[in-house]
Amino acid sequence: MEEDYWQELRKFTHARIAMGRAGNALPTSEVLKLRIAHAMARDAVHSEINIQEISDKLFQLGLNVQQVKSQALDRLDYIRHPHRGRLLHEESRQKLELLQADKTDLCIIFADGLSADAVNIHAIPFLDLLLKELNYWSIAPIILVEQGRVGLSDPIGEALKARISLILLGERPGLSAPTSLGAYITYMPQSGNTDEKRNCVSNIQPAGLSYQQAVSKISYLLHEMRSQQLSGVKLKDNQQNNLL
Repeated sequence: MEEDYWQELRKFTHARIAMGRAGNALPTSEVLKLRIAHAMARDAVHSEINIQEISDKLFQLGLNVQQVKSQALDRLDYIRHPHRGRLLHEESRQKLELLQADKTDLCIIFADGLSADAVNIHAIPFLDLLLKELNYWSIAPIILVEQGRVGLSDPIGEALKARISLILLGERPGLSAPTSLGAYITYMPQSGNTDEKRNCVSNIQPAGLSYQQAVSKISYLLHEMRSQQLSGVKLKDNQQNNLL
């Protein structure tokens, strides 16, 4: 019997390869797995960030935590009108402006994005590791956001007078990764910024980019941004070259 090399390759990827066939269709077992994955992805989009539990754990770490809102009215409004998730609610803006009188090096934001469960699962262990790499950085209060998208990091960072904003949020769920965390970093956050000014580190999860790998990459980018005073497409990632 000829050896099936495809089955061996399946050990190294979550991609759907070598699923076999039943006539002209997929085997029933694979169809059922696909339906389960699709249901999990749909559930992830509608999951809710556990504000109270995350806040309590952040307080236990000795951190100042503040909650804000985007201009999205609710989850359905957030999904139907993506731009509202990028805009800071006016009351939240005023609240943040009163919090911070002086400039800070960094503001860290957690938002639900398109998979709040990613934040519920990964926020605390990831942040605990990251803060150990940021000695001597002045850090604004940790911000928790409901109905928030990447662009919301600009008005939040601007209101907090932060030189760099780091937003961590649930990425768009795929059929093999419904709870993946993404990080977007911007030097000099301000309203009107566009995506070429940001750097992204994605697929933060045990089955993808590990916490330690993500912390190493993000710490490198943060230090480079502070040193070179820029971010996005103008910031060249030479970390790998430095390791060789």
